[in-house]
Amino acid sequence: MNETYVEWMVKRKANPYLKFLKYTAIMLASFSVLLGIATSNIIFLLVAVVLGVGIYFLSLHVEIEYDYLYVDRQLSIDKVLNKSRRKRIATYDLDRMEILAPIKSHRLDDYKNREVKLIDYSSGLELKPDVRFALFIDGKTKIVFEPSPEMVKAISMIAPRKVFKE
Repeated sequence: MNETYVEWMVKRKANPYLKFLKYTAIMLASFSVLLGIATSNIIFLLVAVVLGVGIYFLSLHVEIEYDYLYVDRQLSIDKVLNKSRRKRIATYDLDRMEILAPIKSHRLDDYKNREVKLIDYSSGLELKPDVRFALFIDGKTKIVFEPSPEMVKAISMIAPRKVFKE
């Protein structure tokens, strides 16, 4: 049994609004604790507790990483929240793949006018050169992600006429 295994992790660009909201909530919680202690008012302490819970859940979504795992004709994508929680987002059977090509490739010209569901698992950055790829599954879904060159090579081994590297 010959299985191919390739794993790659990509860090998502941090949302500046969530970062600002997180630090603002931390400051408000700190002031609320100080006011609660200074005035002996329990309402300020309750507000600080509520803000603390909100900060916890908000901080999970500030730092997001995507972990791509290719094993024997299946692409699994996990979402890692704040480097502490891992959640399986999706698993795609690559036997149903139509095309895999760089996002700015001319090979995707035939697919541009299709109405498909767009799912973005990339870092959100357009680098030079652009390393993002578009993967079309069943004509219904377009997946944008950043595979490693080894992962592209492994996928091209199972479907060489559907994978384009230029």
